[in-house]
Amino acid sequence: MAVTEEDAATRFTLLGPVREVDVAELAQLYEYPGELSRCFVRANMIASLDGAATVDGRAGGLAGPGDRVLFKVMREVADVVLVGAGTVRAENYSGAQLSVPARQRRQGRGQREVPPIAVITASGALEPDSRLFVRTETPPLIFTAGASFVATCDRLHGRAEVIDASTTDPVVVDLAVVLAGLAQRGLHRVLCEGGPTLLGQIIAADLLDQLALTLAPLLVAGGAKRIGVCGSSALTRVGASHILTDVDGYLYQLFSRGA
Repeated sequence: MAVTEEDAATRFTLLGPVREVDVAELAQLYEYPGELSRCFVRANMIASLDGAATVDGRAGGLAGPGDRVLFKVMREVADVVLVGAGTVRAENYSGAQLSVPARQRRQGRGQREVPPIAVITASGALEPDSRLFVRTETPPLIFTAGASFVATCDRLHGRAEVIDASTTDPVVVDLAVVLAGLAQRGLHRVLCEGGPTLLGQIIAADLLDQLALTLAPLLVAGGAKRIGVCGSSALTRVGASHILTDVDGYLYQLFSRGA
């Protein structure tokens, strides 16, 4: 084939060498930066080869054993798990469940034994008898809009800490206010688990620091959402920090701003 001068200037890298990584090293690969004075936001998402973020409305349909291991590792090193209310309902969220060794390692790092779940919901429409509130050791943090604040407090009857995260618009949750609220509580290592709408809003607000993306060796087709959706395009350039794989053919990629 004919190669132009511009083509010849393009450089590719064949990745390697290949070596195995054990679970203990995974925690090091997914450590957050030290000495944080602001919230550092990492999103953990999964997608099929053709870009679907869910199967039949749930991300769990794409996951494999390796993805579930990384899910636990990233929760262990995080201060708080941030998630949208739609994902809480679709995935039937409970509080974070950690093993005794994981709790001990968190204590050694000066973290709480279990990271709280922080939920963003403009309407506050969460059921007080759901697993989020009845199967948890740490009361969740509920960031809601000003217009829904009083009703949400009444509905949850002290099962959670409810925070008004509105600014000028009383029906909108301001993500900057959410992160400021987490930082005030010393919860700087933020792990966002989606869903696509929340991640899209975080990207659009230029608040994402890292994306941990699992690429599942599956094709889904259909009309499933991408991992991030919002009303307008928002371009954020990132670089690959590392890429892992496993015997099942999944790719585990960590992308960072400025990498």
